[in-house]
Amino acid sequence: MKEENVILVNEQNEQIGTMPKMEAHEKAVLHRAFSVFVMNDKGETMLQQRASHKYHSPLLWTNTCCSHQRVGESNIEAGKRRLQEEMGFETELKELFSFIYKAPFDNGLTEHELDHVMVGYANQEPSINPEEVEAWKWMQPEDIKVDIANNPDNYTAWFKIIFEKFYIHITENKFKS
Repeated sequence: MKEENVILVNEQNEQIGTMPKMEAHEKAVLHRAFSVFVMNDKGETMLQQRASHKYHSPLLWTNTCCSHQRVGESNIEAGKRRLQEEMGFETELKELFSFIYKAPFDNGLTEHELDHVMVGYANQEPSINPEEVEAWKWMQPEDIKVDIANNPDNYTAWFKIIFEKFYIHITENKFKS
């Protein structure tokens, strides 16, 4: 299977090239990424536990899905594609915000991403792809916040970074769908 390229960007999110994903993570080069949060009508957020064989952050809990956009693909198109690939369902997505983060891992790789955060709403159970996802669960955002504080090593680096911003968004917009 051919390795996917990521889209290299500057801090203004302007594309400046492409690079194989592993090389970008080895060199800590800034690239475009996205994170999807799916919520249900009870206000719960769907979390996934990354598959045990993932090359970084295996078995850690994180947002519903995340990945990298492909050349020519919008953030929303990328989020919908990956939601289908990882969790086996589709829903409408809305982009909330973007930010840059850098997170080194114990294995020498570094995530340096301009991450576009999106939200969608669904109530169905996912049909998870075992190549990507070990397990999943619904959690109330308040419970996630407490669990991250008590058990930070159970969560991915990027999830801990973006959850606080996401939490502020959902609590400010609690009665909007």
